[in-house]
Amino acid sequence: MSSLKTIAQNKKARHDYFIEESYEAGIELCGTEVKSIRNGRVNLKDSWCSIDNGEIFINGMHISPYEHGNIFNRDPMRVRRLLMHKKEINKLYGLVKQTGYSLIPISLYFKDSKVKVQVGLCKGKKLYDKRADMAARSAKRDIDRALKSKQY
Repeated sequence: MSSLKTIAQNKKARHDYFIEESYEAGIELCGTEVKSIRNGRVNLKDSWCSIDNGEIFINGMHISPYEHGNIFNRDPMRVRRLLMHKKEINKLYGLVKQTGYSLIPISLYFKDSKVKVQVGLCKGKKLYDKRADMAARSAKRDIDRALKSKQY
């Protein structure tokens, strides 16, 4: 049984996109980046994934430099390679090129001792979709509040 420990979530992705499917990918990191991730110093907010030459990369993910890393620290915004099966990458490449899909990192977590990224195959939301989601969330919150007050 594997243990999952979530490190970071991309909440903006759930607000801006419809997530059709999600995939798990490994990520290629150096030692000081892993130590910084263990301290929770990572941000997925404006990150996205791209596919080049049959490889998938994560862009815009910020991993703060490790305090005790000195010369071993890397650029916090560098492009990092994701590790997925070639068949999955080719499938995603076809979907992204044909239709209006994007690859967005949804969350970063530890699975046992390895850092994994959950990548979502996403379709962008329009402004009216975002408003409808906010209205539905607000209505659900009001209903739950009313039910809670009636229980007493």
